[in-house]
Amino acid sequence: MEKKVSMQDIADRLNISKNSVSQALSGKPGVSEETRGLVQKVADELGYQYQTNRKQNQSEKNSPRNVALIASEYAFSLTSFFGKIYLSIEKELRDRGMNLFIESINNDSKENLILPALLTNHEIDGILILSHISTDYITSVIETGIPTVLIDHHSPYLQADSILTNNRFGAYMAVEHLIQLGHREIAFVGEIDYSPSYQERLEGYLLALNKYEIKPNQDFIFKNAKESPDEMTKVFENLHTQPTAWFCVNDGHGFLVTSLLQQKGIQIPEEVSVISFDNGQLSQISTPKITSMDIDLNYFGKKAVEQLCWRIDHKDEPIHEILLPTKLIIRASTAESKKSN
Repeated sequence: MEKKVSMQDIADRLNISKNSVSQALSGKPGVSEETRGLVQKVADELGYQYQTNRKQNQSEKNSPRNVALIASEYAFSLTSFFGKIYLSIEKELRDRGMNLFIESINNDSKENLILPALLTNHEIDGILILSHISTDYITSVIETGIPTVLIDHHSPYLQADSILTNNRFGAYMAVEHLIQLGHREIAFVGEIDYSPSYQERLEGYLLALNKYEIKPNQDFIFKNAKESPDEMTKVFENLHTQPTAWFCVNDGHGFLVTSLLQQKGIQIPEEVSVISFDNGQLSQISTPKITSMDIDLNYFGKKAVEQLCWRIDHKDEPIHEILLPTKLIIRASTAESKKSN
């Protein structure tokens, strides 16, 4: 399938900057009328579809804003995490008198850069993208010129506002909790290539060790461990010595580590402590319940809508990355832990 025409394609044809193309198509000042006409002509020739601005008369200024929420089918399936963010977005938009349009992106649309029809069939004022789809796909969405805010994802290649968890500081707090219990042999487990959040949690783990002058033990850092029973079993098989504590990149890894430790007859927390991240359902149904870093998912959605509304009214302001705090929820998996010698 032919790749969708982008602003960069128009810029390349006319040998001008993409920013000039955006200014010309959006009706913003900064380009001559001659350039504006040339850009529009090439855009029409190439079949570029651009979201035209609303006429700024009083009736349209007072009309409800329309917001599109876009996510991969996989992200929408993670109801315990992203489902809560979606519900908070829905409530916040409703409270503000705004309309919500939802689009799930399948693999075919992702691979062929097929944007949702709602971006052209409806007058969309702003876009929220939940989690990751692909860098190319999100870039194509941003290039529509519609104000866009990313939720729980960012990249050096994506020029859009992002609402993020403060993963580094959250991980730092989690590992510091283990250190303050007396642990020095602390394992890290997670798949850092899966998400920028997991890479940042590894960085927070290392920051805490460095702060307390604990040299990282490379035998205890499992940064390519997928969240599956088979993968986690391999992790345990590769251990030469047992750590006294585990920092798990999310609750799924925490649940698996807890289960495998118990299968080996290792008592939690008497012999080994376990701490995870997200404070989701798995950390709460585990036996024992797992200490975890809590993320306020309701605030995540509220802040995303707030930032999108600001961005709609301030299109030319610099890009923002907003970090939301986490909170340590102490449960039985670290209570009265045995201190290492």
